[in-house]
Amino acid sequence: MLSRAARPALRAAGTAVSSRAAAPSTAATFATLREIEGRLKSIRNIEKITKTMKIVASTKLTRAQRAMADSQKYGQTSNEVYKSADTKALEAAEGKKKLVVVCSSDKGLCGGVHSGLSRFIRRRAASGDENFDLVILGEKAKAQLSRTQAKNIVLSFSGVGKDVPTFAEAQAIADQIVQIAGDYSEIEILYNKFINATAYEPTIIEAFSEDTFVNSPNYSAFEVEEDVLPNLREYGLANSLFWALAEGHACEISARRNAMDNASKNAGEMINKYQILFNRTRQAVITGELVEIITGATASADM
Repeated sequence: MLSRAARPALRAAGTAVSSRAAAPSTAATFATLREIEGRLKSIRNIEKITKTMKIVASTKLTRAQRAMADSQKYGQTSNEVYKSADTKALEAAEGKKKLVVVCSSDKGLCGGVHSGLSRFIRRRAASGDENFDLVILGEKAKAQLSRTQAKNIVLSFSGVGKDVPTFAEAQAIADQIVQIAGDYSEIEILYNKFINATAYEPTIIEAFSEDTFVNSPNYSAFEVEEDVLPNLREYGLANSLFWALAEGHACEISARRNAMDNASKNAGEMINKYQILFNRTRQAVITGELVEIITGATASADM
């Protein structure tokens, strides 16, 4: 049996031991609280950025859609010539390839705009039905296709998509394309067709070769001189490229706005969850401190 004088001292010693044992847990709780607070701050900053990018994209979308409508007049008017001549793509002759121009850009954070074009090319190559080379506009599609179709890439352009495309840019690209060494049966332009503000799909525009146009059923009605044919082909290619670049740019801006809107909503949901977790953890810390204070006060009163 212990004396009454020894009992308060033992109780105080036991309290000290339990306090030392609880100290690491309290320190860990404080560290967790600071981590949660830091994550909350980071997510709030991300939310501000995504909301700002959404506003910027919404502002640019109207301008991009206006440029898209103007470019369609160029491309569709140029295609009326081939339509009137009843021009149709010829089957690739033996030993000849097709040249596919992929219209993407250098910018990301816009959903699956660029990856959709890359998947289209990979599916086409996997089918094995056609033999084609690639001209890539923009670094995004180039980076994706270089992993699987590097041997098919004959020309690439960077600095695409910084602003609304112009006909001068399309003309400069067309001038480089027609100078590529190689006998290609046809040129096809792959771009994202604008369906609405939330939908788009990879689409092909035919840029017919000189031989295809000459062999058209109604070619004689145009009375085109032979020395003019190369200029007509390059002009038609530039018109189609301008159309594809402008419409693809509108799809990219629309997709970026939607992506930033979804990112802002996800950030808001994460902020709500972390705020609840922060409040619960903070309440647990306060409760733990109160328990320690009451325990200490009780032990002091018994001594």
